[in-house]
Amino acid sequence: MVRHYRVPRVWSTKLEELGVNVPAILRAAGLPQDLFKQPRILITTEEQFALWRAIGEVAEDRTIGLKLATESKLERIHPMGIAALSADSFGLAVRHMARYKRLCAPEEIVDEMNADEWAIQFRWLLAVEAEPPVLMDYCFGWVLNIARKGTGTNLSPLRVEFVQPRAHIRDLQRHFGCSIFSGAPRNAIVFRPSDADISFVTQNTELLDMLAPQFEQELKQQSAAGDKDSFVEMVRGAIEHRLTGHRPSIEEIARDLHTSARSLQRRLQESGSTYQRALDQARHGLARYYLSNSVLELTEAAYLLGYEDASSFARAFRNWEGVAPKHWREAHRSGIVH
Repeated sequence: MVRHYRVPRVWSTKLEELGVNVPAILRAAGLPQDLFKQPRILITTEEQFALWRAIGEVAEDRTIGLKLATESKLERIHPMGIAALSADSFGLAVRHMARYKRLCAPEEIVDEMNADEWAIQFRWLLAVEAEPPVLMDYCFGWVLNIARKGTGTNLSPLRVEFVQPRAHIRDLQRHFGCSIFSGAPRNAIVFRPSDADISFVTQNTELLDMLAPQFEQELKQQSAAGDKDSFVEMVRGAIEHRLTGHRPSIEEIARDLHTSARSLQRRLQESGSTYQRALDQARHGLARYYLSNSVLELTEAAYLLGYEDASSFARAFRNWEGVAPKHWREAHRSGIVH
């Protein structure tokens, strides 16, 4: 599994076209001012969420997520989107997007269908917080954009469900053409099962035959390189969930993963890691998140990460980053550190 998001450089252009101050967004997100000038833009899940929160805060337009998702210029559509539009039908397009999403983000698209409805959801595999509302607007708006552009119709879902409340329900209703529910138990865009069979007027078998093998080769390479990493990632994720004021033991994590402590240690060793290393990596990742995206005091961050005191946390952080946590936080928030 990839650990970073590839940010399209075109986002900067489109934000500017929509009248949104890009430097202000980057400052609010705690990201470098030259982010969109970098040759390859990679950000973590926490940085991705911070970026979308900042877009929602800086943009005066509450429908900014929907506008960013609605794209008519083919040259601005991600290759994965072009592959989806080249599919035979809406259902096959979603399956293509779900399969190839893993190539560019630690994220997955899940679709479930029964006799009455077809629900599509997005899941962030490394998230430790709730998805920003504007990001969910964007994701579902992007699916609808693919559906409408592909079918050549003004296709509308049955409904859209949001966990977090929305102040612009009427705007969302006009855009999606359906009922909008906030305070729902899940985030989902729900279509009719028959919608999956609607043919795409944009289908292009020749283009898909060119793109698909390349994507498949990348998936194979990623899988070959990531089989061992995936287990370490799973252990690290389980540790992160347990890091709430105490240092989780290997026995606790083994129980969470339905295995024995001995088997867990053996598999980590086979993957070139150890439990202590996985624990340190989990603490390191969460420490960066706490320092860059919260107002926690260092003593509070130390407690949440399972350290006895702030001094122990400071020593560990200095070993990871080469600077004291206080200085790292100040530099990161001013855009010097990425």
